[in-house]
Amino acid sequence: MDEATLVLNVMLYVLLPLWGFASMLDWWCHRNTNIEGTSGLREANVHLLMGAQIGLPLVLSLIFEVNVLVMLMCFAALIAHEFIAHYDVHFTTGKREISIWEVHAHNYLATLPFFLLLLIIVRKWEVFVNTVTLNWSGQFSLEWRQEPLGASGNYAALYMATMGLLVVGPYFQEWWRCYTYEKRNRGEVES
Repeated sequence: MDEATLVLNVMLYVLLPLWGFASMLDWWCHRNTNIEGTSGLREANVHLLMGAQIGLPLVLSLIFEVNVLVMLMCFAALIAHEFIAHYDVHFTTGKREISIWEVHAHNYLATLPFFLLLLIIVRKWEVFVNTVTLNWSGQFSLEWRQEPLGASGNYAALYMATMGLLVVGPYFQEWWRCYTYEKRNRGEVES
């Protein structure tokens, strides 16, 4: 197995699933600390925003060729995610318990996108060089990925479906719990 394939397999079968497990642990911690009755809808909104900030470049990298456009989107998303993650913890501190398990989940959720981007850079070194040297000509379109992912070539679809079920679904459920809790309590206050 060549190094490029080994790096790709580490990304697909170690880091991406680990990111999903850390996301599930984070959601579980939110649920166990009664997010809807503590930090509420505002924190749930922030969680959806952070999920979109990481999910968009992740999906783009899985289904399209990594070119300057995709790499710039990955950099922008990573930077934006870091700012929002700091805001999230700052906002939440004092409103609900942030357990040691949640701190560990946050450690993975903050570092795994960075490491994934580093490995994308390793695999797509020429694209990275073009990105930082502003040699962007002809690299601002989305082109379907040519290299199949995974043993069956269906990794992207399977990963996105699995993460949709195990990560995106629970976070939308969290948002819905917070939304209905706030709506119900706002109605009681107005009565």
